Amino acid sequence: MANPKKITCLECGALNRVPADKLSAHPKCGVCGAKLNEGKVRELDPKILQKAIRNDEVPIVVDFWAPWCGPCRMMAPEFAKAAQQMAPNVRFAKINTEEFPAVSAAHGIRGIPLLIAFQNGREIGRQAGAVPAAGIVQFLKSKTAIKA
Repeated sequence: MANPKKITCLECGALNRVPADKLSAHPKCGVCGAKLNEGKVRELDPKILQKAIRNDEVPIVVDFWAPWCGPCRMMAPEFAKAAQQMAPNVRFAKINTEEFPAVSAAHGIRGIPLLIAFQNGREIGRQAGAVPAAGIVQFLKSKTAIKA
């Protein structure tokens, strides 16, 4: 397998290895068959989020939000647009900070909406506030090696 990338399945949490040149071919999880990078936003639980942060070589950007947050709800469609534009080079996920407050504490979140990009086990950038799709894409391009 030439230059495999480690990617955590956001459904079952299994760690997969996908050849870098096959990321755009809609790879599926070897355990549960879920698509690994389909250009859609996925709602996560803390366990799978931590596994993805720790293991993924493909950048993952997480929207920390809450249902009562007006700016969070306004940004949701923009986040989904950015997910479509950046696939398969970046994966997009959300975590509800009201449902999982310990995650907010662990990541030092003081306000929402907040986007945090992770890659190779570390945080690579943060973007606070509601941002349009173009702003999200620009933020990710500035923090990763992605040019397209």
